[in-house]
Amino acid sequence: MKEILVSECLYGGRIVRYDGGDVSEKNPIFLKWKEEGRLIPICPEVFGGLPIPRPDSQRVGDKVKTGAGKDVTAEYTKGANEVLRLAKENDVAFAVMKQDSPSCGSKYIYDGTFTDTKKEGQGLAVEYLRNAGFKVFAEEDLDKAEAYLKEIETNL
Repeated sequence: MKEILVSECLYGGRIVRYDGGDVSEKNPIFLKWKEEGRLIPICPEVFGGLPIPRPDSQRVGDKVKTGAGKDVTAEYTKGANEVLRLAKENDVAFAVMKQDSPSCGSKYIYDGTFTDTKKEGQGLAVEYLRNAGFKVFAEEDLDKAEAYLKEIETNL
């Protein structure tokens, strides 16, 4: 049985989001994987040493900055490296990451202006995973992720 890396905020059970909010995933596909013990919850920001709650951050070019302009790239990089280490160590099938996040966004991220404007892009941890050859899905693409999992497990 292949395991799946997942943003801990989607996994639930422990609040890790920057705003202290709860966005636990309730999709039946996700809940089935959770029950099967496939999911490995990760939070790049927490791995990087950032607190809960923490200032909202966005990618600004190659940097990650808070709304107040503080550079937190080092913390995000440390977290992304830990996520990549865990993905390799566990030989995960793929990752399901929280959309829009400066770490976990896989299709869209905020544009760095802190005006609630999104743009096509990916978070730092997703960038590291993809550069290492791991497939990454957003939480709204669980049907595609399930089809991919069936495909790879059929070929094992």
